Amino acid sequence: MATVASRARGVERRPAHGDVDRGGGRGGVVEIQRARMIAALVEVAGERGVGGVTVGRIVGRSGVSRRTFYELFEDREDCFLAAFDLAVERGAQRVVPAFTAPGSWRERVRAGLAALLAYLDDEPGMGALCVVDALGGGPIALERRARVAQALIDAVHEGRKDARAGAKPTRLTAEGVVGAVLSVLHARLSTGDARHNGGAQPMANLLGPLMAMIVLPYLGQAAASRETARPSPRRKRAVPPVQGDPLRELDMRLTYRTVRVLLAIAADPGASNRRVSEAADVSDQGQISKLLARLEHLGLIENGGAGPLRGEPNVWRLTPKGAEIERTIRRQAAPVES
Repeated sequence: MATVASRARGVERRPAHGDVDRGGGRGGVVEIQRARMIAALVEVAGERGVGGVTVGRIVGRSGVSRRTFYELFEDREDCFLAAFDLAVERGAQRVVPAFTAPGSWRERVRAGLAALLAYLDDEPGMGALCVVDALGGGPIALERRARVAQALIDAVHEGRKDARAGAKPTRLTAEGVVGAVLSVLHARLSTGDARHNGGAQPMANLLGPLMAMIVLPYLGQAAASRETARPSPRRKRAVPPVQGDPLRELDMRLTYRTVRVLLAIAADPGASNRRVSEAADVSDQGQISKLLARLEHLGLIENGGAGPLRGEPNVWRLTPKGAEIERTIRRQAAPVES
């Protein structure tokens, strides 16, 4: 169970081009572009099904060029697998600590299941990618999904040690239990409402009934009834839903240089053309002037200085709209903590 993410991949996730960092460097920009394309794939899959995901729709939704797509991914399947791996990592980040905490098998399973259901409530699109979309994502996606299922089966199969007298549950019992739970989750996540709005009923409400299904063959009917009667935990969303994507309202592509310029100005409010060009690694002054003019025209930056006409440097700052864009692209590239 503790290695569910690595077992799902089989190999380490391929790093993006360049050295990965979380600032304004080459790797940081690449990670932002990569994250936007993965987010776009998840959204398109939720709207059209995995069969409706195309490279054209991914780049159109993400605001990243087709050329950049093929610099980061081999093809649509490669992008899908990257999204699947990320979804598994995010889920494992919640589930594994809950399941591996001290306690009885039943309490650890309940804690892990509660964490999983919370993840599905908070990020239904990513959850559906694992449970629903992977079934149509091709043979490699099916293999990785099967590895995740095997890790879950291992966790449930530990219950044989606590089984009531006379019960002799086998690994096949654990396979049946996990299959039944995944079937219920599949049915809930297959609806559009569940994927986009969290559904009419929170997934967390399934905790008692699903726990009853899991413990029944191991601990008996009385234990299953107690699980059904236990109240579902009350909780707030850990990840508030994002209200739209401000980048989609702009007539712009999220190019490497565009992102570098925005990040440079965010990190150094009041920067001149020269300071922006140095931070964004754009040596051509004519090019940096065009980029700044473009961003100013889009209302993302503003010049608070007198400017070259008066012999003074420009003083660039993000506008409120530009700050929103900058926060959005950073949030989408936020790393998964281990």
